Amino acid sequence: MRRICLTLPTNRACASTISAIGEEADYAADRFGVEVHLLILDSSGQQAFAEHARVVGEGRRAPHVIVHHLDEAEQRDFLRRVIRRSGVIEPELMLDLMLPAGVSYGACTNRAFLIAAALGCRSVHRRDSDSTYQVLNGETVFPVHHELLSLGKTAADAVDGVSETVLAPEHAPKPVVMVGSSFVGELSVDIGEMARLDPGVHHDVVSLWAPRHWSDEQKRDLVDESFKGAGTDPFTGDHSILTLVDPMRVDMCNISFLDQVYERVPLPPATDTIGSDYFLMHLVHDGRLPGVLHNRNIVNYYTAERRTDSGFMAYQLRLTKFFLSMLYFNRIYDRMAAAGDSLTDENFHVRPEAVAESARESAGADRDENVHRLDVLHRSYWKLGGRYAEFAELLVSRGRRLLDEAQSDIEDFALLTEAWHPLVEASRSTGIHGVSTSAGVHRPGRQTVPGAPSCA
Repeated sequence: MRRICLTLPTNRACASTISAIGEEADYAADRFGVEVHLLILDSSGQQAFAEHARVVGEGRRAPHVIVHHLDEAEQRDFLRRVIRRSGVIEPELMLDLMLPAGVSYGACTNRAFLIAAALGCRSVHRRDSDSTYQVLNGETVFPVHHELLSLGKTAADAVDGVSETVLAPEHAPKPVVMVGSSFVGELSVDIGEMARLDPGVHHDVVSLWAPRHWSDEQKRDLVDESFKGAGTDPFTGDHSILTLVDPMRVDMCNISFLDQVYERVPLPPATDTIGSDYFLMHLVHDGRLPGVLHNRNIVNYYTAERRTDSGFMAYQLRLTKFFLSMLYFNRIYDRMAAAGDSLTDENFHVRPEAVAESARESAGADRDENVHRLDVLHRSYWKLGGRYAEFAELLVSRGRRLLDEAQSDIEDFALLTEAWHPLVEASRSTGIHGVSTSAGVHRPGRQTVPGAPSCA
């Protein structure tokens, strides 16, 4: 029976989301006959974790659905054993890159990738805790439906399961390695207030995403479509396209990857940086690997914490680090686009050495472009006043440090990519402690996954 990993990383209270993703796991097992490992990577506080554990414990999952609810201590234990078994250099640094003290969207998903390898899963399907599912005629609209229709099939075989094909015949023998969609609802980045206060400032800030040499028209087009997802139109019926999926059309709250992608290249482990988990979408597209874009969009919403002053400051810092990261990622994306088919080998597996080389090369980029980005951000935030001006002052005091962090983040990505193969291989022979069974009851302790190798 094919195994899949449906994962929810979280650092906040999200009991309702856990209940909903449990229903998606049941749907996948019942409808597609797969064994679903529902993996909840829980970094939330003690009270929220206890509530999550209660929801997991009271759940009555379908046959062949196994729930794993792991706190940070259990995740760290697994990672230490994997790292020790892998023999990689600088083991403490590797542990920090996989489970850092700060928020890291890439690192939490990388942990899911390694645990999925340990569980023998063929694919990872990721959702987010600040989102929910759409409903049509009383039926919940689960993205896993399209993911399991196509993921892992050759493009030639996947044609019958989609509404439309926009793919050259040369791609027919390649596997479908990514299936995803986007979101409806609130913007994925909390800049709606900025746009209302001053559209000009909004344009100046969002255009920092683009390479500096882009034309004004290109930057305007980017700003117009950035962070909006699929808009606000509700789901009315299925539509899916077999294609080379544009990374701008999918979101990490609604994505799935085949193992031959994520077991070869990790996500950048940068801390406090939004968008650090989007790299594989670009790799799949630039490597000319088939994917499916569907329209079962997830509903995005903002948590109450983001509305607080502390939440605002933290989020704007993550947005700033995203803009600074683009000095490096824009160079990497250009190199990957130029490489095209050579990013993969004869078996259509992505080549990690090409990615690591591009990351290392980009780390040497002149920082002048990022100095300019910080100047624009300071000027723009100061103009808006209030807490935006307070954040502008923070940028002055932390500017040099942020420049250093952006460069070291990309160097860490290169290092992790070079170490990724032995980490994945070590994961395959490392058991998971603290798992729940198909009955849905969490039992921390020295249990191992049924059918998995014994623990190190």
